[in-house]
Amino acid sequence: MSDWPQTLVLVGAGKMGGAMLRGWLAGGLPAAGVTLIDPHPAPDMVALAAQQGLRLNPAEGETAPPQALILAVKPQMLDGAAARLATLAGPQTLVLSVMAGKTIANIAARLPNARAIVRVMPNTPAAVGRGAAAGAASAEVSPQQRLWAERLMRTVGLFDWLSDESLIDAVTALSGSGPAYVFALVEAMAKAGESVGLPAELAMKLARATVEGAGELMHREPGISAAQLRINVTSPAGTTAAALAVLQAPDALEPLMARAVGAAHRRAGELAG
Repeated sequence: MSDWPQTLVLVGAGKMGGAMLRGWLAGGLPAAGVTLIDPHPAPDMVALAAQQGLRLNPAEGETAPPQALILAVKPQMLDGAAARLATLAGPQTLVLSVMAGKTIANIAARLPNARAIVRVMPNTPAAVGRGAAAGAASAEVSPQQRLWAERLMRTVGLFDWLSDESLIDAVTALSGSGPAYVFALVEAMAKAGESVGLPAELAMKLARATVEGAGELMHREPGISAAQLRINVTSPAGTTAAALAVLQAPDALEPLMARAVGAAHRRAGELAG
């Protein structure tokens, strides 16, 4: 059994779809079997298609149902595209959706021939092969199709299966939206650096490098918990301890993050409805 689908149609080659496609091609996805469908492809996607020999926007009816159909369009575009997509989603096709808010039932209702549907929530670091994603599968997804889904997602980062599709909204709130939380932290750190006298440019440079380095340290030390890494860099009664006393106060970082993730979780549920 091949761990790559031999024929794949990507619908939506925007930032997320395009990033994943580049990662898949670099990871070994057979380019000869790839078709892109995007009514307004970006110039870099047009160039990629030409360089790799990918089919770009074939006429309707020219493409048979592939082994894998990737839905990377904006959720609000699904209804308008459903008629075209229905011709591509055969009973043996793995339909892998990275659309926020659209449930497996939503997708099945619009693609009547589809049986095997996987819903995944990735995040933007997939563009550099460092994504964090989790997904849920319909009961009809075969072991081979699960292997394809795992191969596609793990090529661009971490991927785990969820026991229940209802957990997708929680994944969206934590890791799907999470990169923005980290970027906001960098902004706040840089502003704090300015407040104690650093030039703005240097403060931002130091804040960015600090977060990048801390992330890389976690990546290289997967057996050490985040809590232990924090302890390792905190000298008793030192400067880090003084800062952490503020961040770990009962009304500080942890409850703030819980409120932020909770707000994102509620919004994800509203969008899904």
